[in-house]
Amino acid sequence: MRIGVDLGGTKIEVMALDDGGVILARERVATPKNDYAATVAAIGGLVLATEAKLKLRGSVGIAIPGTISAVTGLVKNANSTGLIGHPLDADLARALGRPVRVANDANCFALSEATDGAAAGKDVVFGIIAGTGVGGGVCVGGRVLNGAHGIAGEWGHNPLPWPRDGELPGPRCYCGRQGCIEAWCSGPSVEREYAATAGRQVSAADIAKDAAGGDPTARAAMAVFYDRFARAIATLVNILDPDAIVIGGGLSNIDALYEELSGRVEHYAFTTEAPPLIVKNVHGDSSGVRGAAWLWHRDEVPAGLPQ
Repeated sequence: MRIGVDLGGTKIEVMALDDGGVILARERVATPKNDYAATVAAIGGLVLATEAKLKLRGSVGIAIPGTISAVTGLVKNANSTGLIGHPLDADLARALGRPVRVANDANCFALSEATDGAAAGKDVVFGIIAGTGVGGGVCVGGRVLNGAHGIAGEWGHNPLPWPRDGELPGPRCYCGRQGCIEAWCSGPSVEREYAATAGRQVSAADIAKDAAGGDPTARAAMAVFYDRFARAIATLVNILDPDAIVIGGGLSNIDALYEELSGRVEHYAFTTEAPPLIVKNVHGDSSGVRGAAWLWHRDEVPAGLPQ
């Protein structure tokens, strides 16, 4: 049995899977506010309660909105700031009496979709989470690629490539720089582009819906977004040449993405042999917690668990 935990800013979700990916148990609780010790206790309690319910012990993986520094062993780059500076994996390992694996939630998303989702059976998979922000994760051979500093896949904080007139220096990103892909290709950027012409604020989902219905202002805003998103994705193709690119997050629900992006990406990438495979996720909001469970590969069993 494999247990995954998705640690978010508002909720903690636990899911137990068998070796075939079938859900054995699932539960959610609210995330304790600004209380690291209570958060560790809540995760430990969920895992132990799940095991007691199923009368099984399992491996444990955790998806977090950040990463564990390979240098310090502490959480960094987390938008749940209460985690920053704490040895989350070590604390949970002590609480649960076994090794625990912790990975960025975007990496867990990619792993989930590469294991038994939209990119099942593909070797090199890049997972994109596009919503209020833009993140990414890399999976190779069924395993997460973390990188030397734990930031592999953080492509949202690269600058937008092939900038057009008026795109420099670009909007300010929360990371402190200007012109990041996240600042150009997120849901708020679509809304900003539309508002600049329409003079009113509309959600990205409604803009896409209006564009599909033929509204010229919405169509123009979406065309700009598709072009910028394609330029950004083309850099991934040039570096990784992935077998599949899977999109998650709120913007993944825009059906036109899967018609508009592939040809545009092929135009910008360093190949015109065939458009890249760009697909919508299968597991939706469950990808993070499922990917956390798969952080222990099928042929791995942590010390202290039945072989």
